[in-house]
Amino acid sequence: MMKDATDRPVGPKVDPLPAGHKPDGRPLFGRYVLLEHVSAAKHGQDLYESFAQADPQGDLWTYMGYGPFEDLEQFLAWLKTRETSSDPLSYAYVPKQTGRAAGMGAFMRLDAANGVIEIGHIWLSPRLQRTREATESIYLMIRHAFEDLGVRRLEWKCDALNMPSRRAADRFGFTFEGVFRQHFIVKGRNRDTAWYSIIDKEWGSVRRCFDKWLDPANFDSSGRQKGKLKAAPKRS
Repeated sequence: MMKDATDRPVGPKVDPLPAGHKPDGRPLFGRYVLLEHVSAAKHGQDLYESFAQADPQGDLWTYMGYGPFEDLEQFLAWLKTRETSSDPLSYAYVPKQTGRAAGMGAFMRLDAANGVIEIGHIWLSPRLQRTREATESIYLMIRHAFEDLGVRRLEWKCDALNMPSRRAADRFGFTFEGVFRQHFIVKGRNRDTAWYSIIDKEWGSVRRCFDKWLDPANFDSSGRQKGKLKAAPKRS
């Protein structure tokens, strides 16, 4: 335990952080999926069609602060606001097999002075859910945060009632840190927020788990996984 001059316990000193890197919308390339800075003109039609027929009840948007969308025009108007935003900075998830965008995610709440960023606004169309393309999309965002942006801490937050998102955070190697009670009002309802994080010293072990799972040898000829992903970080 470290102590200061008055013999009080203090945290360890931090090496000077590099000049703050900001997400710039560069493409992120994976084996199965491509992430591109979202464009209403390029991705809007595909994104809308990816959920419009498959999710008639709008279940996809239950825990989001927006949606469901009545028609393509309304969706494109919303998407244009995402296209021009730098925080959150949104990516379209484009599976290479189809070349058609089928989900989104964003980097947000950049705190460059402390080396912190969050990934959020993640939604996956029904056909993208539970696929290796979906998992690789999240992996590419996590890798970009640690290896290109140089963050010390990556955050994942979700509605505490959103159990699929909470299970995903656990599967992807995030550590649960607690619940912020009455954190937001979303669509007129209370939201308690569950907080998760990965820190830089955990990234190496998390990456090895992802790399092993994403290896083509882990999938059969139908694309079904042979071994499950549980990217538990190695903690000291």
